[in-house]
Amino acid sequence: MEKQGAALLSVFSNTALVLFKLIAGSIMGSVSVISEAIHSGIDLLASLVAYFSIKQARKPADSDHPFGHGKFENVSGAFEAILIFLAAAMIIYEAIKKIVKGGEVEKIEAGLLVMLISAVVNLFISSKLFKVAKKTDSVALEADAMHLFTDVFTSFGVFLGLVAIKLTHVYIIDPIIAIVVALMIIKASVDLTKKALCDLVDKSLPQSEIEIIENIIKKYSKVTSFHKLRTRKSGDRREIDVHIRMENSTTLIDAHNLCNQIENDIKSALPNSYITIHIEPEDEK
Repeated sequence: MEKQGAALLSVFSNTALVLFKLIAGSIMGSVSVISEAIHSGIDLLASLVAYFSIKQARKPADSDHPFGHGKFENVSGAFEAILIFLAAAMIIYEAIKKIVKGGEVEKIEAGLLVMLISAVVNLFISSKLFKVAKKTDSVALEADAMHLFTDVFTSFGVFLGLVAIKLTHVYIIDPIIAIVVALMIIKASVDLTKKALCDLVDKSLPQSEIEIIENIIKKYSKVTSFHKLRTRKSGDRREIDVHIRMENSTTLIDAHNLCNQIENDIKSALPNSYITIHIEPEDEK
């Protein structure tokens, strides 16, 4: 529920910021402020996708999804990355049109106020989302937080650009800032795509986490060796599969109890882990 609450908070904040930026940008005739409205609009859509993907990912395993619904969060992250890239393309297109056609920016004070408020609000909300994402290991929330944190810098960049326009009356600064904003958005999109796709293609857990698993298994003297350690991530759930060998004289009860101990230790070190252990006798080839 904490993840859903954080995602919903992002939806409400982005809705308000989209409206403020659109109104201010339209009044001013500023493509940089409107580009920020588009950016926030994409953030809003991403927040909605994150909210519903988190809700879907919480559903328990069923006959159609025996391993659960965790990857809905990863799909959400990839979809959000595509949306961000499209938003950046739209911003660059509008900025180039403004450079070609020219035009002044009016009522700069309104834009300054909106951009400053936007930067402060997004800094607060993104910090909150990052905290919950780290606590719950949520890919969707982390993606949403990344969007908003990027928006902090782009909003502040537009703020500084509007200050420069007010002081110099050089209006071409406005579309140039919009293009810089778009390039920053594209960078965030590429980073997010890489992260989302890693889990979708079943990339192994980080080496540091694999070492934790290996060290836990090695500390039990009854385990003579292990192999076929496979790991992957599905949403916020770690899936771990390993074959361990024990002495031939180990009873079924002792083997079962030892597997339970290994599973409990791994779950304590790496919460929300789903572990499958296959037992083999030592002399099996």
